[in-house]
Amino acid sequence: MNNQSIQFIVTGRRQRRRRWILVTGILAILAVGLCCAMLLLGNTIYPVKDVIRALTGEQLKGVSFAVNTIRLPRMLAGLFAGFAFGVAGYTFQTMLRNPLANPNVLGITSGSSAAAVFCIIILHTSGAVVSVASVIAGLATVIVIYLLSRGTSFSIGRLILVGIGMQAMLDALISYLLLVSAEQDVPAAIRWLSGSLNGSQMHQLPPLVITVLVLAPVVILLGRHLDILELGEQSASSLGVATDKTRIVFILGSVFMIAMATATTGPIAFVSFLSGPIAKRLAGVGFSNVIPAGLVGVNLVLAADLIGQFAFEYRFPVGIITGLLGAPYLIFLLIQMNRKGEL
Repeated sequence: MNNQSIQFIVTGRRQRRRRWILVTGILAILAVGLCCAMLLLGNTIYPVKDVIRALTGEQLKGVSFAVNTIRLPRMLAGLFAGFAFGVAGYTFQTMLRNPLANPNVLGITSGSSAAAVFCIIILHTSGAVVSVASVIAGLATVIVIYLLSRGTSFSIGRLILVGIGMQAMLDALISYLLLVSAEQDVPAAIRWLSGSLNGSQMHQLPPLVITVLVLAPVVILLGRHLDILELGEQSASSLGVATDKTRIVFILGSVFMIAMATATTGPIAFVSFLSGPIAKRLAGVGFSNVIPAGLVGVNLVLAADLIGQFAFEYRFPVGIITGLLGAPYLIFLLIQMNRKGEL
């Protein structure tokens, strides 16, 4: 390899790095702006200085309650849940080398949702019990899907098909639970299933915040191995990656984050499905897009929540807005994959 070729490679890598840094910075700035908007906007728009004073503990009539009790928990729930959905979705899509391989389509979210709905409307519990049940159900769903998809040899296509079937079965179970539940319990369950930041409270957030702060850095640090896994089993092994152990770390980390986010906000539709492809399209290839995918998830959740609150005559949960964004992309992706013979 001559000096000219080496210089060409180095120049290309620098350009890709600059693009990644620029895109990540813009996404972070946009996320900060949306967080500020979540604190400022509501039935009453408060001045920035009053919001800052309320956040620092000063008691202001009306402002302190609205900001600290309603808007701040709502913003933090959207921030951490969006990052969890984005990182987990990108991890599954990259690791399994298929844009359909995300927690929504594979039925992992439905498993967590079924457990949470059972706790809410049958056991009449909430909080920590719902979180633990969601995590256990999410892990159990992953194990069942993996075992059913193994056959004589592991197949990504078979895993996706089994996951879609599992999702349909779990969604049917959720519908059954809603039918046999007491009438007064149905509205709360429906509101939760639509994916909503309404009613978020500070005491509900620590499990989600701790999970994201602990597990997201692990996934980010292993991002290089995630990109190598995308090359395939043999290529990853030849490059020194312990594929089985690395895959288990990614699966466990992603499932814990997605289950905890689902337990906190409900299954916000299509965020985990959209975040990875959008991040890769914006930031390009060559560097791990775990952080950009998480930031895209944050921006999708916060922007959709603001749209649902203020863009229409009636207020809609965030999951309905993200569903309207994600459904057309899913149809487009299925058509493209069918044309390429990938389905």
